[in-house]
Amino acid sequence: MQVTNVNDVRVYNLTCAQKAVPEWINDDKRKKLKKEADVKQRIELIQGFEMPMLSSSIAMTRDGQYIFVTGSYKPRVRCYDLNELSLKFERCFDHECIQMKILSEDYSKIVFMHANRYIEFHSQVGNYHTIRTPKQGRQFDYRYSSCDLYCVGATNEIYRFNLEQGQFLEPISSKSPGFNTCQFNPEHELFACGSVEGHLECYDPRARSIAGQIDCAVYANSNSGNSLPAVSCLKFKDALNLSVGMTTGQILLFDIRSNKPYFIKDHNYNLPIKRIDFHTQNDDYILSIDKKICKIWNRHTGKNLTSIEPGTPVNDMLNVPGSGLICLTNDAPKIFVYYIPTLGNAPKWCTFLDNITEELEEKPADTVYDDYKFLTLKELDTLGLSHLIGSDLLRAYMHGYFMDIRLYNQAKTVAEPFAFAEYRKKKLREKIDEKREKSRVPLPIVPTVNKDLAEKLLLDEGESTTKNKKKKKNQKDAEDKAPQSSVLKDSRFQSLFTNPDMQIDVNNEAFKNIAPLVSRLNKQSVVEDDSISVENGDEEEDNEDGKEEYDDMMDDILTSDEEEQEKREKTQSRRTKLVPVGAEDESDEETLRSLSFSERARKTIESKNSTSSTRLHNINPVSTSSNEKQKKRNFDDTEDHRKNVRRAPRGRMNSRRGER
Repeated sequence: MQVTNVNDVRVYNLTCAQKAVPEWINDDKRKKLKKEADVKQRIELIQGFEMPMLSSSIAMTRDGQYIFVTGSYKPRVRCYDLNELSLKFERCFDHECIQMKILSEDYSKIVFMHANRYIEFHSQVGNYHTIRTPKQGRQFDYRYSSCDLYCVGATNEIYRFNLEQGQFLEPISSKSPGFNTCQFNPEHELFACGSVEGHLECYDPRARSIAGQIDCAVYANSNSGNSLPAVSCLKFKDALNLSVGMTTGQILLFDIRSNKPYFIKDHNYNLPIKRIDFHTQNDDYILSIDKKICKIWNRHTGKNLTSIEPGTPVNDMLNVPGSGLICLTNDAPKIFVYYIPTLGNAPKWCTFLDNITEELEEKPADTVYDDYKFLTLKELDTLGLSHLIGSDLLRAYMHGYFMDIRLYNQAKTVAEPFAFAEYRKKKLREKIDEKREKSRVPLPIVPTVNKDLAEKLLLDEGESTTKNKKKKKNQKDAEDKAPQSSVLKDSRFQSLFTNPDMQIDVNNEAFKNIAPLVSRLNKQSVVEDDSISVENGDEEEDNEDGKEEYDDMMDDILTSDEEEQEKREKTQSRRTKLVPVGAEDESDEETLRSLSFSERARKTIESKNSTSSTRLHNINPVSTSSNEKQKKRNFDDTEDHRKNVRRAPRGRMNSRRGER
């Protein structure tokens, strides 16, 4: 898809995806530039939307379902079904078709005017009837209220043919030697004709007499020698506005109540205007074509929105109603299709164009040629390539030169070797600036009107946000909650801080009467805020105290046994007794009974170790080994007993601690 950007308006060429090739390139180079990848990426909007040699006229049915195109060679008409995006049927003619008119809402009734003075009426099955006019016709139009077909041509008579009666009616005679175009106004059925002498004549079909005449040649600039400017086309916008195209390239906009145009637009090519159309969605824009160009311009200012130059002579134009899709018939096999999103969206039968163009809008558009770069003389000097002027590597064009894109890239890398380093520094600087902007605290903007009230509202909002944050348990809840609406940002109260008439007058009697109440409410709100903050603080302290008590209780439960053991060891270490070896007192038995089982086992082991150390010189190796075995047995017994002992529940331990 080829994209051009003229006046910051994107124009998408949907005809083919081949690159725009300059005119000065030879045929051999043209063939080399055509790549297979371009053919694969081509977007074919309607299958087979072309003619064998050229296409002459194009029209769309009123229901928007079918498009008719006439062309040659051999002369034919093709009907395309837009729901299927393909060809529906094709019919051939004996002579070239000059104009066609679709009478019904679909493809069932069509009228064709041929170059051999014949007019054919076609139905959905084929050719229904054929009539022949006395003189060669150039254009015709249909009056729906009376079923009359009006035909103008190379004669001073306007032929009328009634389709209900199937016969010619009395023609309307005129003073002009011939006419080029004609059209009925759809609102009040005024019949307007454009003569070869540059006159605009309007007829009332009810009285069959002329209603008015305007000399349009006076307002046209004639550069064609002795010949007078003639009217080439007409188009009604509504009941009052009429546009007239001249053979000299001017477009005159008339109000039928005045004999002077209120605006004149010039194509500046001195070529006949072939068709004028008012855009249905944007009423301010007009589409006009001549043999070379299609222009889209504002009807109030005359400023060009954009223009399309296909490169081949243009014959007719179709603007799909309510969209930005334009079809141009020309002297080439392909029918050019262009899409301009600025004018409107894509039609309902090709909505996929909007998705494609949205993706392409993110990429820069190649405005001139893909394989060539346009450089001015100043840019050539900066690259150091001014010595190439006059050689085959540069092609002079307007105020600069065209250069091969590969040579341009090589010259740019040589002239700017540190371009990547500068690009990297620029990106790093942008990231640092973004971080700085995020880290900065935005200061509130206080309005000049009612400044005290605005500061108070900002203070209240800040306090409310801090309170909400304290009440939040999790940070996720704070993030998920939507921000509250601010009075300062609300559009309903915008005038309170912008309009000077809304300034609060402190010296006013009404304000003085309300002032005590306002101060009392402020004090009450302050007291409530303090009480809420105190309650929140007490709740937090209670929660912290509860947590500390729970932690202390758990620590006491886990370390109670160890503390008791340490205390008992200290008391036992202070009590010293001399007990003979092997002797046992009753007091010792009592003390042993008071101890726990583990302490008793430890005590017995220590006593045995002490006795064994005193009698070490009398003990043989056999006795030591027996003592060691006895120690292991005692230790195993204590371990088994410790495993079997069940620990007291926490409630009982807490009750014992309370008794202490």
